[in-house]
Amino acid sequence: MKTLSRSALALPILFAAPAAAQEAAPLLHPMFQDHGVLQRDRPIAVWGDAPAGERIEVTLGNRKVQTRAGKDGHWRADLPAMPAGGPYTLAVATRGGKSARAEDIMVGDVWLCSGQSNMEYPVSGVLGAAGEIGKANDPDLRLMTVEKKTSLNPERQFATPVQWQRTTPDTIREFSAACYFMARDLRASQKVPMGLIDATWGGTAIDAWRPESALAKDPTAAQDLALLRTFRTDPAQASRLFGERWMAWYRGRSGDAAGAEPWQAEAPGDWQPLPSFDPWEKWGVADLAEYNGMLWYRTEVTLTPEQAAKGATLALSPADDMDASFVNGVPVGVTYAWGVPRLYPLAPGTLKAGRNVIAVGVLDTWGEGGLTGTADQRAIRFADGTSVPLAGPEGWRWRRAPAGVGDPPHAPWEAIAGFSGIYNAMIAPIGPYGLRGAAWYQGEANAGSPGGYAGKLGSMMTAWRGQFGKADLPFLVAQLSGWGPRVPKPVESGFAQIRDEQRRAVAADAHAALAVTVDIGDVVDIHPANKADVGHRLARGAEALTYGGKASPSGPWPVEARYEGAVVRVRFTGADKGLVAYSAAQPIGFELCGAAPGSCRFASATLSGNDVLVTVGTGAADRVRFCWGDSPICNLYDGTGLPATPFELPVR
Repeated sequence: MKTLSRSALALPILFAAPAAAQEAAPLLHPMFQDHGVLQRDRPIAVWGDAPAGERIEVTLGNRKVQTRAGKDGHWRADLPAMPAGGPYTLAVATRGGKSARAEDIMVGDVWLCSGQSNMEYPVSGVLGAAGEIGKANDPDLRLMTVEKKTSLNPERQFATPVQWQRTTPDTIREFSAACYFMARDLRASQKVPMGLIDATWGGTAIDAWRPESALAKDPTAAQDLALLRTFRTDPAQASRLFGERWMAWYRGRSGDAAGAEPWQAEAPGDWQPLPSFDPWEKWGVADLAEYNGMLWYRTEVTLTPEQAAKGATLALSPADDMDASFVNGVPVGVTYAWGVPRLYPLAPGTLKAGRNVIAVGVLDTWGEGGLTGTADQRAIRFADGTSVPLAGPEGWRWRRAPAGVGDPPHAPWEAIAGFSGIYNAMIAPIGPYGLRGAAWYQGEANAGSPGGYAGKLGSMMTAWRGQFGKADLPFLVAQLSGWGPRVPKPVESGFAQIRDEQRRAVAADAHAALAVTVDIGDVVDIHPANKADVGHRLARGAEALTYGGKASPSGPWPVEARYEGAVVRVRFTGADKGLVAYSAAQPIGFELCGAAPGSCRFASATLSGNDVLVTVGTGAADRVRFCWGDSPICNLYDGTGLPATPFELPVR
């Protein structure tokens, strides 16, 4: 099972049942409850559910409005804008005699904090955690955490109850550290009540957070979006179609001939007895002690003609990280989620009387890997409630996939790397709740395929703004921190490319700011414990975007790179108090590159006011890069202590 250092982050789960099916929709939506914070200085949307046509009266302090439930039973009222203050009582009453109240409501600023594990990383894991938790007593800083869920469709209600809470040592302990430190700075400068919404999930890719409306405008998503729509009505058919694509990918990478793949009934190869259902790093096999890659598992089960004719599901124990599963050579399911049992419906005709072969390809990308779990999780389960257990370890065999197979395609319904599932269950239910802005810290999960990330991030920001009814809603984007081994020569880096994609997305958006964090990472821990500085830099961006702050939001920002004789001049803006080079007479970390990949070389550079002059020397200089790599060492800052953002620019 995956473990994340210094942070007990929750594991992924599969698609949840629609919230509406779990309980009746409440008169007053759960976003509105005791201790909540409403956004100041803009009309306040309030909503809920009531019988169709029912008249509703909404009161907040001395403001009162009336509305009527629509034919669908949904209602919404918009109260007049209010300045910061409180506490107030929010009351809702119907003409039919039903009522709901929320007490101790404050009006101030509301921030949504979202992304993957570095935004999820809790206060309990930061440097000096005990001291930070001990002094966390702020009754006017309110917290809400959205639990991890997914859904195939946008939900109006949360699948798991949410709750507004005042900040205390107990409530802040497992709350997002970066979000909390950002808000603490803003509380000190703005002196208004604040509400923080923590909607985060470690290991998740950006497409899981993009609503379908954004994906529908992305030509690269068209094929998978069509497949997702098939999955909603016919999961077995969608799994078969995706499985065919997955099989073609595997054959292309492995070199296996059609009919000789590991999922075939008589698959050739060096199959070995399975030692156990522990992670393969614990099998005592030297080649697997630190193995990240794909292994195949196989077993057989014998069924009677009556059993083979029944509706059935293949149940498997958790696979870490991803599995692709086959029954009698037929693809039945692919899941990218660790710590989660698999349940794959089998299309009629998949099972046969007599011998049935089950093959599971398990891909591990980091940490421990393998097919794990307990014996009761592995079975053929029939629609009539009966089941046939699968064999214990003695009935399974394994073999390694060829080296270099790589990262397989992802099914669009996957919990953490698919399309819209997390948005549907964790962001959509927030509805049009008034926000001051959003803070976003994500990208590690996309570093394996970084191309196009800027467009994805831009489309997500636009779509979220549409939901929250504010076209200029500020977005604070935390750039990826440094992580991984340092290198003595220029290299290609997915992390570096994501940083540059984040920079370009922010550069194209007048209402976004970048918090550069490459210098506060940890070479051995993807979850650096210094989240206080992340929060400080997010707060600085918020000050500049929303509160009239005079400091630049993101620090030194590259504008252009031009040839000037024997040098390339890189011009910067946003360098408050000028550019400085720490611990050296000149800035380091600059590279010049030709047009082709692998053509980059380190280049010496000097400061010239708010420009950097990079010496061309010998070789082409079509591109200039700065601070490139997973965990680079760079020393270019401005006079206020903000680092220059990593970047790649064409040389004009």
